[in-house]
Amino acid sequence: MEHTPQPDKNLINTVKDLEKEPVTSQQAQQMGQKKKDLRKDMIRSDEKYQENEHSYQ
Repeated sequence: MEHTPQPDKNLINTVKDLEKEPVTSQQAQQMGQKKKDLRKDMIRSDEKYQENEHSYQ
């Protein structure tokens, strides 16, 4: 039984990222802000879920 090494997934993803067109600083800032906004929305929805859960008890 011969073992063939698989390529490192982290390296593959890094190469794919490097192949993409570079973004401007404004685009990078907008993408970062979008990620933060999504995270805040998820936290808010989780808090509402917990509030509703406690109101039924």
